Amino acid sequence: MSSTKDSVVETIKTIVYALLIAGIFRTFFFQPFFIPSSSMKDTLLIGDFLFVNKMSYGYSKWSCPMAFMCPVSGRILFTEPERGDIVVFEHPTKHVTYVKRLIGLPGDQVQLKDGVVFINGEEAVQTPDGVFVETFEPQGAAGNPPRCANPAPGLGGDCVKEKFIETLPGGRQHSVLNAAITGVDNTNVYTVPEGQYFFMGDNRDNSVDSRIAQPSGVGFVPAEYLLGRVDRVIFSSAGKHLVYFWTWRKDRFFKGLQ
Repeated sequence: MSSTKDSVVETIKTIVYALLIAGIFRTFFFQPFFIPSSSMKDTLLIGDFLFVNKMSYGYSKWSCPMAFMCPVSGRILFTEPERGDIVVFEHPTKHVTYVKRLIGLPGDQVQLKDGVVFINGEEAVQTPDGVFVETFEPQGAAGNPPRCANPAPGLGGDCVKEKFIETLPGGRQHSVLNAAITGVDNTNVYTVPEGQYFFMGDNRDNSVDSRIAQPSGVGFVPAEYLLGRVDRVIFSSAGKHLVYFWTWRKDRFFKGLQ
């Protein structure tokens, strides 16, 4: 009887230790994250699996799996993010996790003119880079079809979007997509407050981001809500479930990101 009791106690201790180790790893080092939406195409695709580098910008209470577990004010060991970083952050009012590209730093003035970004009056030049083509079909667990520039491609047809290489002030480059003229292709000047950041999705016409104010949009994001930087896709699946091995995107395994 005593042996059985000891065995149960040891099993419980092992589980508790494993959970503690996993919690520490997730809080301080790397947090797993699946891409659920198309807002960062073609940099990130629905079904991409990646790790968020939690060490990149230091830590806040939102770094913990549950905020009350880290009762700290502001950020500790803070390192300023760089324009062009792909950042995972906590939405300040919805408290769900987003991934976007950092466009505006504290004090920057950001404006869009005909879909082109201007930062402090300097144009982020977009150079044509062909088209991005994908199949018009339900994607990911939500089963939503992609947004296309070509009208009504029909199920199974080619969904086409214009593709550009955008060069930010400072020289960093990345891919952006354009599908249509939208209400946020032309904006007023956004002045980013001190200690806050301005984010946009690379799939410019299918992204709810800092161009739209909170609570419906992202608005400006205070530094304490940053979770970390994304540098690489670890694994990718185009299907609804990981076990559907025939939907794995082998060309995206361990793919570095710009």
